[in-house]
Amino acid sequence: MDWGRAKSVLILAFLLLNVALGYQLLSSIGEGLSPSTDVNDLPAETLAMIREKRIELEASIPPETPELRDLTYKAASEPGGGERTVLKTPVENTVVYQDQKLEDALGGVIPNLDQYTFDQAVSRDGVDGVFVLYRMVEGRPMFDVKLELYYSNQKIVAYKQDQIELMNVEETEKQEVLPATKAAASLIDRNYLPTGAVIKEIKLGYHHGQIFNSEIQVSAPSWRILLEDGSAYYVNAISGEVVTGKENES
Repeated sequence: MDWGRAKSVLILAFLLLNVALGYQLLSSIGEGLSPSTDVNDLPAETLAMIREKRIELEASIPPETPELRDLTYKAASEPGGGERTVLKTPVENTVVYQDQKLEDALGGVIPNLDQYTFDQAVSRDGVDGVFVLYRMVEGRPMFDVKLELYYSNQKIVAYKQDQIELMNVEETEKQEVLPATKAAASLIDRNYLPTGAVIKEIKLGYHHGQIFNSEIQVSAPSWRILLEDGSAYYVNAISGEVVTGKENES
């Protein structure tokens, strides 16, 4: 065996591996990703509060800190105020789990159905349950613009939909959002969460902001922190302001 040649091959292989790893690291930084999003990234005083109030963090902490802008829109109906419409022909409730099957089954009935995405975390199970879908913008959910699919005996039988018209999406300035760790810390440090709270999910999307008038509204980049009991807290991903609410209320 030519040991000199073998040694050269090994050195070249390690060099290529280092280049590949370096490129991956730079790509992550370029996308605004943090290499560490462990619970231990939370401030010491926040961790102390978690222990004191026996708060459980079952959710993974998203690493992303993208640049997002406020969304301005006209509402065709008040959020949650759309009329409940009964389907002439009920469909199997399993279609909600696959986008194409859902579109094939109800795309000709529900307006702009392809702009809404199913959110398992806030849907209500049961014999008579509700599937919740959110209006999506650039891959992010608008938490205050919903489509609810009502089902009974494994059939979707009715729906209620918030419809909007986006306005001048490109005109507002993008800003880098606060890390999820800071949003969670803000919520915990300000004593919003009850003793024994279990954090089920942390997700970045949009939630209502300033209201200009009865028609024109703003949805701001926000972190939704969802508890196991269905309570949802929204932290403005730019200002850090906290808004509370019940995600499972109709």
